[in-house]
Amino acid sequence: MRITRLGRAAAFSGASLLALAAAAPALAQTAIEEVVVTAQKREQRLIDVGASVASLDGEALRTARVAAPTDLATQVPNVDVKENIPGAQAIVTVRGVGLNDFSSTNNSTVGLYVDEVFLASFAQMDFNFFDLDRIEVLKGPQGTLYGRNSTAGAINILSAAPSLSGNGGYVTATAANYDRFEAEGAANIAANDTLAFRLSGKAVNQSEGYWRSRVTKRDLGEQDILLGRAQMLWKPDERFQVRLKFEAERNRSEIGVGKFFGTISTNAGACPDFANPAHCVNSHGYTDVTSDKFEGDWNHASPYRVSQWNGTGRIDADLGFAKLAAVTGYINFKRSFYIDADAGPTIDAEFNQNDKVEQFSQELRLSGEAGPATWIVGGYYSWDQVKTFAPGYFDAIFNTNVLITADQETKSRALFGQVDWKIAERLTLTTGVRYTDEDRDYVGGTRDLNPFGLSFLCLAVGACAPGPGQTQLSFTDASISDKNWSWRAGLNFKPSDDTLLYAAVARGVKSGGFFNGITTSSFALAPYKPETLTDYEAGFKARLFDRSLSIEASAFWYDYKDLQTQTFTNVGAVSLIKLGNVDKATVKGIDVQAVWLPVDGLTLSAGLGLLDTELGSFRTAGATGVVVVPKGNKLPNAPDATLNLQARYEWAVMGDWTAALQGGAHYSDKVFKEALNTSYLSADDYWLFDARASLTSASGWEVAVWAKNLGDKAYVAQVTDNGIGMGYRVFNAPRTYGVTLTKRFD
Repeated sequence: MRITRLGRAAAFSGASLLALAAAAPALAQTAIEEVVVTAQKREQRLIDVGASVASLDGEALRTARVAAPTDLATQVPNVDVKENIPGAQAIVTVRGVGLNDFSSTNNSTVGLYVDEVFLASFAQMDFNFFDLDRIEVLKGPQGTLYGRNSTAGAINILSAAPSLSGNGGYVTATAANYDRFEAEGAANIAANDTLAFRLSGKAVNQSEGYWRSRVTKRDLGEQDILLGRAQMLWKPDERFQVRLKFEAERNRSEIGVGKFFGTISTNAGACPDFANPAHCVNSHGYTDVTSDKFEGDWNHASPYRVSQWNGTGRIDADLGFAKLAAVTGYINFKRSFYIDADAGPTIDAEFNQNDKVEQFSQELRLSGEAGPATWIVGGYYSWDQVKTFAPGYFDAIFNTNVLITADQETKSRALFGQVDWKIAERLTLTTGVRYTDEDRDYVGGTRDLNPFGLSFLCLAVGACAPGPGQTQLSFTDASISDKNWSWRAGLNFKPSDDTLLYAAVARGVKSGGFFNGITTSSFALAPYKPETLTDYEAGFKARLFDRSLSIEASAFWYDYKDLQTQTFTNVGAVSLIKLGNVDKATVKGIDVQAVWLPVDGLTLSAGLGLLDTELGSFRTAGATGVVVVPKGNKLPNAPDATLNLQARYEWAVMGDWTAALQGGAHYSDKVFKEALNTSYLSADDYWLFDARASLTSASGWEVAVWAKNLGDKAYVAQVTDNGIGMGYRVFNAPRTYGVTLTKRFD
């Protein structure tokens, strides 16, 4: 890795901060602050919520540099995040339940909500965080109050809201290695007692990428991102308020390319062989024996383009007998990127993916109290259209190009309700139910364009005769409809205000759909079925020792039916991916989270996740035809153990200045990346370490030096074997470090 003058400056700055802070007295530390969440669509103390919820406030996100969904795994146990391609297509898995697909027409099993608006397409999962109030991670199926496609859980991303309390804001600038510069700022403007505005934005520019192509002799992975948000709050009285948000993103960046490995052996050894790659080649005899995981013979630039704007409106009104909340959302999203899926110097499998997503949603909720019951009822409607257009290039291996298209329209309607019944002084029964009616129309498939007059792909799958002319390899024009019930029932017992015991059973449903990738048979486009997950869970939350220790733990058992996952199908001489269902799976596990303030100024936090996952038997394609994989495989992206640790120490120095040191560690156990549990399609266990040192003044200035992935650990985030002699491995970002200067205004 290249060392720059910036790196030396950052190291010097960090040493200076430590020297200034030496032998200084610690700040007085009170009990752990009360955490308020809206996980159940109303404000509650976290300790009163009978479910596993992790809440990360804006300050925690900022100091840990949680800048994107990929960073959440380092903060929350039993969360795994992988990227299908380097720098894009992030997939979040919670408690072993996640999306084993890359289709833009698919939805994540973890419902991702931005200011209460559900993101309808997997294509929308890659974005940058800025000016946030908090992120809430809800574990387990959220089928009652969230509903649509929240089998694994839900992630609520909540923007910092306008405030009527006065003017204020902040500006921050960061300089980091790889010639990276970030600028972020927000301004809260209280126009009068009833009207306030909040304007915020972020810019990212990185002129040096992590990856290096020996063919094009240039870096890959440059970043050029602009983000903006404008909000208005109008609150004429205590019984009524309106909040409006407009947001836009312009991303003109690059992604990386995976590290090549060959699967064709030139001797008697098994391939791939990562320890000795020289005897493992592709069909052209090419291999890459260099050890640098971020260097390769990639023959094409890797542009990544996003243009997006969205609007959200929320109305809150006190109607006397109940409170009304109405949330309206609209998103217009466009994305394109180029992926070198063969990861080599020849054009064997490369794609130019283009996605367009348009969506609208409306939710209405009424909530109130009636005697011993606290209730909420509501209705939900959403419409979304996902269009994809993806030319694929197979010049060197199949002497052809293809065109993959899809046009999918989905309408979802739901009615839901949940009631908390106070059946004794400290005992509450929760019951909830949701009915969903969803329709999905899909038109798409793969066409062999045969631009050179003799397509070997078309011949290999037996779809055409030799000679010129295009061939439709696969096509479907189909509709599916799903009507389902999801529900929740639980008991909450409060022995004291600082203790909660709970037990619950809940069911969530993820809708069925259609695969969107290269297909050489219409069979591969047959719709996959909805999946259902029933969660049996018990846990406790407690604040102990004068509220200096907060601890919560839960144990859960999942009964998983019709799990959606990728398998393979044989078509002629080619084996290709098919998205289908596995009849049964089970997940057992434990979540533990704790925060401790042992002495003044010191905060220690830890999170532990343990999993035991098992797939039932299922069918897939093998060398001799259909193969039955026996029961016992592990779920993809479900490490047996994850551990998160963090320590932060603050103390007063030099009058009104405060120094802080912060360190974090994250461990993940070995994990398989696909349902077949192929040994080389897996990732070894790993540790990551982060650090931060800062000086903050009472006047609002802060200077901080930080580093992520201190040990420069490269672990396998994703690995793919495309079945035609080659594959690639995706690695996490290398060590990054920098200096951040912040000024806050009252």
